[in-house]
Formats: sequence, C-alpha cells, structure tokens
Amino acid sequence: MSKFLCLLLVILLIACSNEAKVEREVAKIDLNVKIDRFDTAFANASPSTLPDLKNKYPYLFPKSYNDSIWVQRMNDSLQRDMYAEIQKKFKNFEDNSSEIKSVFQHVTYYFNDFKSPKIITVISDVDYKNRVIYADSLLLLGLDNYLGATHRYYGGIQEYLKKNFEASKIPVDIARTIARSKVKAPSNRSFLAQLIYYGKLYCLLDLFYPSAEKESVIGYNESEYNWALANENYIWRYFIEKELLFSTDAKLGERFINPAPFSKFYLELDNESPGRIGQFIGWQIVNSYMQNNEVSLQQMLNTSAEEIFNKSKYKPEK
Repeated sequence: MSKFLCLLLVILLIACSNEAKVEREVAKIDLNVKIDRFDTAFANASPSTLPDLKNKYPYLFPKSYNDSIWVQRMNDSLQRDMYAEIQKKFKNFEDNSSEIKSVFQHVTYYFNDFKSPKIITVISDVDYKNRVIYADSLLLLGLDNYLGATHRYYGGIQEYLKKNFEASKIPVDIARTIARSKVKAPSNRSFLAQLIYYGKLYCLLDLFYPSAEKESVIGYNESEYNWALANENYIWRYFIEKELLFSTDAKLGERFINPAPFSKFYLELDNESPGRIGQFIGWQIVNSYMQNNEVSLQQMLNTSAEEIFNKSKYKPEK
C-alpha cells in the first residue's frame, strides 16, 4: 500500500509540474482583448446617425431590413429598459476582461493559428440559444442573457436553462463556443458518436478555461455534478445493459444528450438526475482515453469515436 501511495504521489507531482509549466507558457502569450460596445452605440444613436452606425457595423444590419425597423427599435421602450438593465450589470464590462483574456491565451497556446476575435456586445432579445456567436475575427456576445438567473426578463424560462444566465458564465460560454469550432460534428448517428463529440468538446473547454470549476464546464450546479459523479458507475452499466452505445435511436438524444431538466432512464431516480447525463459520460470517456494513451490533442480530435472508446479503458469505479 505504501508503495502505491508513493507512486500516486509521484504521478500527482509530475502532473502538477506539467500544469504549472503550461500556465507559465500561457502567461507569456501577449494579446489584447478588444471589446466594442455596440449595445451602447445603438442605445445612443438616433435616426440621423443610423447611416454611420450601419457603415461601422454592416454585419449587424441585414440589407433585407428597412431602416424603419431600426428606428422603431431605437424608440422601443423594452429595448431601452434592456439597455438600462445591462448598464447596471455591465457598465464597466471592459474592465473585467481578464478571464476572457485567459481563455484566448489558452486557445492560442493549443492552437497557434488562433487569432483573438473582437468582442461585439449586443442586445439579443434574450436569444439564450445563441448567447455567443463566434466567426473567426468577431465574437458577438448578448449581454442581456447574463443578468442573473432571477432577473425578471427570465420569468418564463425554465430553471434548468436560466441557472446559467449569470455574468460568471461568460468566459465559459466563450470557451465553449470556440471549442465547438474545433470539434468535428459526429460522423454517424450512433449514441456513442454523440457521447464522444461532447467528450471532446468538454476536454477542450477544460483546457481553454482550466480555472473553471468542473461543474461550470458542463453547466451543472454543484449538487448536479456530485450526483453525476456518485452515480457514474450505475449510469454506465445502464447504457451497457440496455445496449445503447451503438444505437441510432433519435430518442436517446432527447433522453440523455439534449438540454432538459433531468435525464430519462424511465426510473424513479429520473427526477434526481441532471439533464444531459450522456454528455457527462462522454467527457469521462475522453478523459480516460487521454490519460491512458500517449496522444496529442490534435490526434484525439481526429480520432474516431469507436477508437477512442475502445482504447479509453473507461471503467467507472463502483
């Protein structure tokens, strides 16, 4: 037992040393976070200055929309109220960009062709499915989606969704959106392919934002994450015994992958479980694969779901 503990201690020390080395290298990466407050520019604009605004932000003004639409939006009381609420929360948003900078530095460390995008803050009318939109040189950020889970704007939205409508989730959502651009969509419709897709995604997100709590990475609260850890072996046995891994049944996505208040085993424990439990299991499989194989990050991203599963040696503890 004492030899085992010594070996474990050595492994932990090496891991910590490697992590510290990475963080030192990341800290050397020189970049600036550029934030452009379009929400403020639009709130302060008038019909007479609209042409200037359109020239500066052409990608935010589809040509199919008549100018009268934008003038109406300028005078809309709800838009004005939204901007006032955003100002209360994010008046000095530019001064709190250190964590976003850290995300960009980590992405650059792992993908040296990455160029940090300019962040354009917008009011998205609480389009929470598109809180962050990333397209190479630009990143659109809907600040109205981060006013706090109890904000009055979110009264009609289910708790499992709005629990992540917090300002602290902005770096996580930015990291997730960039990570999504690096992970190929599943090559087939199998349940396993979906699990591994999300496993790769969270593996990247974990690297892009290593200071984030594990539950925050996957969008759980602490009790949900602890439930997933405590029941990991049971969940895995259920997937195996029901022969779900290679199934292409579309309902499995609804039960275990897609956002939902809970996962659907069709058992009494359903109401105790967090939604998207399949994503959690996929993350554990990919972590096991990376721990048990000497492969680069890029090799992992290019490896098929079946190969990752077969070589992962994934076996959750009882």
